[in-house]
Amino acid sequence: YNLWDLIVDGPHLPSIRDENGENIPKSRIAYNDNDRRRVQLNAKAKHVIICAINSSEFNRVSSCISAKKMWDRLEVTYEGTNQVKDAKISMLVHEYELFQMNEDEDIKSMFTRFTNIINALQSLDKTFSNSELVRKILRCLPRSWMPKITAIEKAKNLSILPLEDLLGSLMTYER
Repeated sequence: YNLWDLIVDGPHLPSIRDENGENIPKSRIAYNDNDRRRVQLNAKAKHVIICAINSSEFNRVSSCISAKKMWDRLEVTYEGTNQVKDAKISMLVHEYELFQMNEDEDIKSMFTRFTNIINALQSLDKTFSNSELVRKILRCLPRSWMPKITAIEKAKNLSILPLEDLLGSLMTYER
């Protein structure tokens, strides 16, 4: 837990104020026990990050002096800036809104495509309630499924129906 805080919030490496009032790094000789502990935690956090990445990512972050700087660089690399993240969310929400089952597609394939969109949105911190997902799946089905959709709506409480149970019901009707 301390390591994650250090990665997200920064290491607060030991420093002192010079005669101009600016923070400058403390020399190692001037470290106290608390300073050493903080430096060791930063080194440990950096090590954890390095162990989790491949060589090309290592080249990207190896010059960073803190675990936070490493994390920030990796975050921008993989998630992009907030502007890029918002654009990705917008594109995926649009894909979600227009989602339809293809005529030649089976339920399992459709559900896999749907889950890929939902997972991508979740990775960008955009989520939908289970009830919204269930209703979206039912709306995306072709007209030929209308009697089956009506049967499911009458037999099940859609506000608490788990998505996996809906998938099971649809696969049963498909056969």
